[in-house]
Amino acid sequence: MSQDQLRSDVQSSYSQVLEDRLAEWSRRTGITVEVWALPKERLAGRIAAVVHGVIREVLQEIERQAQARTICFALTVARTGLRLTISDDDGGMTAKALEALETRLLTGRADLTRLGGRLSVNSVLGEGTTVSGALPPKAIKQYASEENVPVPASLADL
Repeated sequence: MSQDQLRSDVQSSYSQVLEDRLAEWSRRTGITVEVWALPKERLAGRIAAVVHGVIREVLQEIERQAQARTICFALTVARTGLRLTISDDDGGMTAKALEALETRLLTGRADLTRLGGRLSVNSVLGEGTTVSGALPPKAIKQYASEENVPVPASLADL
């Protein structure tokens, strides 16, 4: 996706754009996407770009592994900050495969870390893999303020 397209997407409803992209990815890959939660408010452009980058990296890895039949997706903004969770039913990973995956997700981890967040990967053999990302409320408020984007209501009184 080009930077111009991303800027345009940020101006519209981020949740709707994200839902559309997930549906498009599902149609293309044949992997079912269960969307559990999406943010109600618009995200600051910098945060939306980083989150989108992490989502793209994770989906590319799920597609590359070609073992998942279903993924569960949740992106929320609450008093505790932003939370991103993408889980799949790929049957889990060995320690070596998990280490390789974490290496391939270094860009997303570095981007979240620069914003004060974190990214983790957990896998249970025979079950599946979960990638979780988080940003603290402070980062969300800072970038909203810098970009003149309304602070999400759940964070307004912090």
